[in-house]
Amino acid sequence: MKKHNTFKIVLGTMLIFAVLSWIIPAAYYSGAYYDQGRVQAGLFDLFNYSLTSLSYFGYIALFVIFVGGFYGILNKIPAYRSLLDALANKAKGKEKVVLSVIMVLLAVIISVWGIDVEMLVFAPFIISLVLLMGFDKVVAALTIVGSSLVGVAGSTYAYGKIGQILYTLGLDINSDVYVKMIILLVGLVLLIFNTLLYIKKTESNKVVAAKVEKKEEVVEEVVEKKTTAKKTTKTTKSTSKSTKSTGKATAKKTTTKKSTKSSKSSKSDIKAAVKDDEVIVVKNADDTNGLIPEKKDAKQKVWPMATAFALILVLVLLAFFPWSTSFTITWFEEAATAVSEFELFGFPIFGALLGSFNAFGSWYSSDLMIVLAFFAGLLALIYRVKLTDVLEGFGEGAKKALAPAGMIILIYTILVLTTYHPFQLTIYKALLSITDGFNVITSTIVAALAGLFNSDAAYAFQSVLPYFTSVVTNTEIYSMVGVLFQAVYGITMLVAPTGLVLMVVLTYLDLPYTKWLKNVWKFVLEFLAIVIIVALILILL
Repeated sequence: MKKHNTFKIVLGTMLIFAVLSWIIPAAYYSGAYYDQGRVQAGLFDLFNYSLTSLSYFGYIALFVIFVGGFYGILNKIPAYRSLLDALANKAKGKEKVVLSVIMVLLAVIISVWGIDVEMLVFAPFIISLVLLMGFDKVVAALTIVGSSLVGVAGSTYAYGKIGQILYTLGLDINSDVYVKMIILLVGLVLLIFNTLLYIKKTESNKVVAAKVEKKEEVVEEVVEKKTTAKKTTKTTKSTSKSTKSTGKATAKKTTTKKSTKSSKSSKSDIKAAVKDDEVIVVKNADDTNGLIPEKKDAKQKVWPMATAFALILVLVLLAFFPWSTSFTITWFEEAATAVSEFELFGFPIFGALLGSFNAFGSWYSSDLMIVLAFFAGLLALIYRVKLTDVLEGFGEGAKKALAPAGMIILIYTILVLTTYHPFQLTIYKALLSITDGFNVITSTIVAALAGLFNSDAAYAFQSVLPYFTSVVTNTEIYSMVGVLFQAVYGITMLVAPTGLVLMVVLTYLDLPYTKWLKNVWKFVLEFLAIVIIVALILILL
C-alpha cells in the first residue's frame, strides 16, 4: 500500500489548478459577465493560501483532531472495545443487514441534517465495527463516504447544503422534495447493491485463496512422496550389487519400472493438484492496525459507554437540525436568548458563565468539541482512568488525526485558490454556450466541474448558478435544475480529489485513492445515469 497516496493526489490537483490559472482567463458574474484576463497563481500564493485556509477553515481541522483525541481516550477504556465486540457478536450472521441499516441511517440523517462533516465524529466507531464484522477497508469507506454523499445528493431539508440553490433559483425548501427523496432512495439501493456485490466478490476470492492454499499443501505432499521414492530406489540399487547377476537384472528391471511409475504418478498428482480454470491469488486481509482498539482483559460494564454514544447522537441531531431555516421553528433560539439574558439580582448570570453560545439548529463543528470533551471526562471518571492515561490517549489519538486534519487544510487551500483565481466561470460559459437554453448534458458537466473546483457546496453553487440563471431564463425548470445540481454535486464528491469527506476517510484508513476509484466507479455511473433520467422525465412532465 503506497503511503501518502491521497496527499499526492490532492497536491497534484492543486498544481493542475494553479497551471490552469495561467492558461484560462478569469471571470466573475455580478449582474453581468466580467472578463478579468489571466490571473496567475504563483508559488508563494499557494503557501499564503494554505494560511488563509487555516485561518478560515482551521476549526474543521481542529474538530477532526479533537475527534481523534476523543477516541484515543476511549482506547484507554476496555469497555469501548467490549462495546464493539458486543455489537459485532449481535450482528453475527446478520452482518450484511446491519451494514445496510447503518448506510440507510447515515444517508437519511445527512439528507435532512446536512452534517456530513460533523457525522465524522462517529466515523472511527463505525469503521471499527465494520472491520470487526469481518469486512475490509473498502467496505468501511463505502459505508461512511458512500452513505454521506448519497445523503448529500438526495438532500431534502439540509439547508446548509442546498441553501444557496434555493436562494439563487428562488425556490422553496419543499420544492420537488419527493423527487429528492426518490434520488435518495435510488442512491441507497444502488450503494447497498454494489457494496454487497463487492463483498460477494471478495468472499469468493477468499474461497479460491483457501483452495489454492490447500492445493499447495497437496503439491508439497506429492513432492515429499516423490523424494522418498527416489531415496528408496537408491537404497534398492545399492543392495542389489551384492546379489547374483540374474538377481541384479531382475531387481534393476523391477526398480526401474517402479521408479518410472512413481514418477508418472507424482506428475499426475501435481497436475491434478494445480489444475483449475482460473487461480486468483488474494493478498492477506487489509492491515487494520490502529483502526480497531486493542482488546484488554479487564472486565467493565458496557452500558455507560453505550449510553454516552447514544446521548452524543441525540445531542448532534438536536443541535444540527435546521429548526428555523427549514421549518421556521424558533423554540431553541428563544430558549437560548432567555437563558443568556436571565438575570439574578440584575446580573445575567448564565450569560456570563456560559459566554457566547449558539442555539440548537445553529451549531458548528467547533461547538461539538465541547460535547466530546464533556463525555470524555465523564467516561474517564466513570471508568476511573488515570489523568496521565487520559492525556496520553488524547495525544495518541490526536496524532493519528493529524494526517486527516492536514488533508482538510489542503483541500480548502484548493478552494481558496479557485476562489481567488476564478478561471472556472470561463469554462462554464464555454460549456453553456454550446446549446441554446437548458441542456441536461452540458448542465450536468457544469455541475460536476463546480463540485470538482469547489469542495464546499455553498461555494460550488455560488460559482455557477448566478451566471446559469442569466443563460437559462426559463424559471419553470428551476426546481428541476436545483435537484440536478445538488445530485450531481453529491455524486461528484464520491470521486473528486477535492471531496472533503472522501479524502479525509481515505487518509484515515490509509486506503489508496486509485483502489477506491476501482471499486466505486460503477456505482457512480449508475447513480449519475439515474439522475439524468430523472431530470429528463421532469422536463417532459
